[in-house]
Amino acid sequence: MKKQAILLCLTLGLVSSGLAAERPAGDAAAGKNEAATCVACHGEDGNGPAPFPKLAGQGEKYLYKQLQDIRDGARMVPTMIGQVDDKSDQELADIAAYFSSQETSGGQTDPALLELGAKIYRSGVAERNVAACIACHSPSGQGNAPGGFPSLAGQHAQYVADQLRAYRTGYDDPSGRTNDGDAKIMRSVAFALSDREIEAVSSYVSGLH
Repeated sequence: MKKQAILLCLTLGLVSSGLAAERPAGDAAAGKNEAATCVACHGEDGNGPAPFPKLAGQGEKYLYKQLQDIRDGARMVPTMIGQVDDKSDQELADIAAYFSSQETSGGQTDPALLELGAKIYRSGVAERNVAACIACHSPSGQGNAPGGFPSLAGQHAQYVADQLRAYRTGYDDPSGRTNDGDAKIMRSVAFALSDREIEAVSSYVSGLH
Protein backbone atom coordinates (compact mmCIF):
# COMPACT_ATOMS: atom_id res chain seq x y z
CA MET A 1 0.00 0.00 0.00
CA LYS A 2 2.84 2.37 0.88
CA LYS A 3 4.47 1.74 -2.51
CA GLN A 4 1.19 2.42 -4.27
CA ALA A 5 0.74 5.67 -2.37
CA ILE A 6 4.24 6.82 -3.27
CA LEU A 7 3.65 6.05 -6.92
CA LEU A 8 0.33 7.87 -6.82
CA CYS A 9 1.91 10.94 -5.26
CA LEU A 10 4.71 10.94 -7.81
CA THR A 11 2.18 10.62 -10.62
CA LEU A 12 0.11 13.49 -9.28
CA GLY A 13 3.27 15.51 -8.85
CA LEU A 14 4.09 15.05 -12.53
CA VAL A 15 0.58 16.07 -13.50
CA SER A 16 0.80 19.14 -11.30
CA SER A 17 4.17 20.04 -12.79
CA GLY A 18 2.58 20.06 -16.22
CA LEU A 19 0.20 22.75 -15.03
CA ALA A 20 2.91 24.89 -13.41
CA ALA A 21 3.19 27.15 -16.45
CA GLU A 22 -0.37 28.34 -15.82
CA ARG A 23 0.58 29.77 -12.43
CA PRO A 24 1.92 33.33 -12.56
CA ALA A 25 5.32 33.93 -11.02
CA GLY A 26 4.72 35.32 -7.54
CA ASP A 27 6.34 38.49 -6.21
CA ALA A 28 6.85 38.25 -2.44
CA ALA A 29 7.30 42.02 -2.02
CA ALA A 30 4.03 42.74 -3.79
CA GLY A 31 2.42 39.89 -1.86
CA LYS A 32 3.28 41.50 1.47
CA ASN A 33 1.13 44.49 0.52
CA GLU A 34 -1.64 42.27 -0.83
CA ALA A 35 -1.62 40.26 2.41
CA ALA A 36 -2.29 43.30 4.60
CA THR A 37 -5.80 42.08 5.42
CA CYS A 38 -4.59 38.52 6.08
CA VAL A 39 -2.55 39.38 9.16
CA ALA A 40 -5.55 39.67 11.48
CA CYS A 41 -5.97 35.88 11.39
CA HIS A 42 -2.71 34.54 10.00
CA GLY A 43 -0.22 36.92 11.60
CA GLU A 44 2.12 39.32 9.84
CA ASP A 45 4.65 36.57 9.21
CA GLY A 46 2.08 33.83 8.57
CA ASN A 47 2.41 32.26 12.03
CA GLY A 48 -0.96 33.27 13.43
CA PRO A 49 -2.76 31.48 16.26
CA ALA A 50 -5.02 28.43 16.02
CA PRO A 51 -7.63 27.70 14.77
CA PHE A 52 -6.25 29.56 11.74
CA PRO A 53 -3.53 27.77 9.78
CA LYS A 54 0.09 28.82 9.75
CA LEU A 55 0.93 29.90 6.21
CA ALA A 56 4.60 30.70 6.77
CA GLY A 57 6.97 28.46 4.85
CA GLN A 58 4.13 26.66 3.10
CA GLY A 59 4.77 25.60 -0.48
CA GLU A 60 4.00 28.40 -2.93
CA LYS A 61 2.23 26.07 -5.35
CA TYR A 62 0.01 24.64 -2.63
CA LEU A 63 -0.88 28.07 -1.22
CA TYR A 64 -1.75 29.38 -4.66
CA LYS A 65 -4.08 26.46 -5.36
CA GLN A 66 -5.83 26.83 -2.01
CA LEU A 67 -6.34 30.55 -2.55
CA GLN A 68 -7.72 29.86 -6.01
CA ASP A 69 -10.02 27.14 -4.72
CA ILE A 70 -11.33 29.41 -1.97
CA ARG A 71 -11.88 32.29 -4.40
CA ASP A 72 -13.58 30.07 -6.96
CA GLY A 73 -15.75 28.14 -4.50
CA ALA A 74 -13.99 24.77 -4.73
CA ARG A 75 -13.06 24.99 -1.04
CA MET A 76 -15.50 26.47 1.44
CA VAL A 77 -13.89 28.32 4.36
CA PRO A 78 -16.44 30.46 6.25
CA THR A 79 -13.78 32.75 7.74
CA MET A 80 -12.43 33.47 4.25
CA ILE A 81 -15.73 34.57 2.73
CA GLY A 82 -15.14 37.76 0.75
CA GLN A 83 -11.42 37.90 1.55
CA VAL A 84 -10.08 36.92 -1.87
CA ASP A 85 -13.15 37.24 -4.09
CA ASP A 86 -11.74 40.20 -6.00
CA LYS A 87 -8.15 38.97 -6.23
CA SER A 88 -6.61 38.20 -9.62
CA ASP A 89 -4.47 35.13 -10.26
CA GLN A 90 -1.39 37.34 -10.12
CA GLU A 91 -2.38 38.81 -6.76
CA LEU A 92 -2.99 35.33 -5.35
CA ALA A 93 0.39 34.20 -6.66
CA ASP A 94 2.03 37.20 -4.97
CA ILE A 95 0.34 36.43 -1.63
CA ALA A 96 1.44 32.80 -1.92
CA ALA A 97 5.00 33.88 -2.65
CA TYR A 98 5.06 36.19 0.38
CA PHE A 99 3.88 33.65 2.93
CA SER A 100 6.00 30.92 1.38
CA SER A 101 9.07 33.10 1.93
CA GLN A 102 8.46 33.38 5.68
CA GLU A 103 9.88 31.01 8.31
CA THR A 104 7.52 28.62 10.06
CA SER A 105 7.45 28.66 13.83
CA GLY A 106 7.66 25.34 15.65
CA GLY A 107 5.00 23.33 17.44
CA GLN A 108 4.83 20.57 20.02
CA THR A 109 3.63 16.98 20.13
CA ASP A 110 1.59 15.75 23.08
CA PRO A 111 3.78 13.04 24.65
CA ALA A 112 0.70 10.91 25.27
CA LEU A 113 -0.05 10.85 21.53
CA LEU A 114 3.52 10.55 20.25
CA GLU A 115 3.71 6.77 19.76
CA LEU A 116 0.38 6.42 17.96
CA GLY A 117 0.89 9.57 15.90
CA ALA A 118 4.37 8.49 14.77
CA LYS A 119 3.09 5.04 13.81
CA ILE A 120 0.31 6.44 11.62
CA TYR A 121 2.54 9.07 10.03
CA ARG A 122 5.39 6.69 9.26
CA SER A 123 3.56 3.44 8.56
CA GLY A 124 -0.13 4.20 8.04
CA VAL A 125 -2.80 1.76 9.20
CA ALA A 126 -2.33 -1.37 7.11
CA GLU A 127 -5.51 -3.16 8.19
CA ARG A 128 -7.59 -0.25 6.87
CA ASN A 129 -5.44 0.53 3.83
CA VAL A 130 -4.36 3.90 5.23
CA ALA A 131 -1.10 4.87 3.54
CA ALA A 132 1.82 6.36 5.45
CA CYS A 133 1.71 10.16 5.50
CA ILE A 134 5.41 10.33 4.63
CA ALA A 135 4.58 9.18 1.09
CA CYS A 136 3.37 12.67 0.18
CA HIS A 137 4.40 14.86 3.10
CA SER A 138 8.01 13.59 3.53
CA PRO A 139 9.59 12.04 6.65
CA SER A 140 10.27 15.49 8.11
CA GLY A 141 6.80 16.82 7.34
CA GLN A 142 8.12 19.39 4.87
CA GLY A 143 5.82 18.17 2.10
CA ASN A 144 6.68 18.32 -1.57
CA ALA A 145 6.56 21.92 -2.77
CA PRO A 146 7.07 21.22 -6.52
CA GLY A 147 4.37 18.54 -6.43
CA GLY A 148 1.96 20.77 -4.52
CA PHE A 149 1.82 18.60 -1.39
CA PRO A 150 1.68 20.78 1.73
CA SER A 151 4.12 21.03 4.57
CA LEU A 152 2.66 19.83 7.88
CA ALA A 153 5.67 20.38 10.14
CA GLY A 154 4.90 22.82 12.94
CA GLN A 155 1.30 23.32 11.84
CA HIS A 156 -1.29 23.80 14.59
CA ALA A 157 -2.53 20.37 15.67
CA GLN A 158 -6.05 21.73 15.99
CA TYR A 159 -6.04 22.95 12.40
CA VAL A 160 -4.71 19.66 11.01
CA ALA A 161 -7.33 17.71 12.96
CA ASP A 162 -10.09 20.04 11.75
CA GLN A 163 -9.03 19.51 8.14
CA LEU A 164 -8.88 15.73 8.50
CA ARG A 165 -12.40 15.74 9.92
CA ALA A 166 -13.54 17.98 7.09
CA TYR A 167 -12.02 15.56 4.57
CA ARG A 168 -13.70 12.65 6.36
CA THR A 169 -17.06 14.38 6.01
CA GLY A 170 -16.31 15.27 2.40
CA TYR A 171 -15.73 11.64 1.47
CA ASP A 172 -19.46 11.29 0.85
CA ASP A 173 -20.87 14.72 1.67
CA PRO A 174 -20.03 17.91 -0.27
CA SER A 175 -20.48 19.94 2.92
CA GLY A 176 -17.02 18.71 3.92
CA ARG A 177 -13.69 19.41 2.27
CA THR A 178 -13.47 17.95 -1.23
CA ASN A 179 -10.68 19.86 -2.97
CA ASP A 180 -8.19 17.01 -2.75
CA GLY A 181 -9.12 16.09 -6.33
CA ASP A 182 -10.90 13.24 -8.04
CA ALA A 183 -8.48 10.67 -6.58
CA LYS A 184 -9.83 11.49 -3.09
CA ILE A 185 -6.46 10.80 -1.47
CA MET A 186 -7.09 12.78 1.70
CA ARG A 187 -10.77 11.92 1.86
CA SER A 188 -9.98 8.21 1.71
CA VAL A 189 -7.25 8.51 4.35
CA ALA A 190 -9.38 10.58 6.74
CA PHE A 191 -12.44 8.38 6.24
CA ALA A 192 -10.54 5.39 7.62
CA LEU A 193 -9.13 7.16 10.71
CA SER A 194 -10.77 7.25 14.13
CA ASP A 195 -11.06 10.47 16.13
CA ARG A 196 -8.22 9.30 18.38
CA GLU A 197 -6.00 8.55 15.40
CA ILE A 198 -6.74 11.95 13.89
CA GLU A 199 -5.81 13.67 17.14
CA ALA A 200 -2.61 11.62 17.41
CA VAL A 201 -1.27 12.16 13.90
CA SER A 202 -2.23 15.86 14.04
CA SER A 203 -0.32 16.29 17.28
CA TYR A 204 2.65 14.39 15.85
CA VAL A 205 3.06 16.58 12.76
CA SER A 206 2.81 19.71 14.88
CA GLY A 207 6.02 18.67 16.61
CA LEU A 208 7.92 17.95 13.41
CA HIS A 209 10.51 20.49 12.28
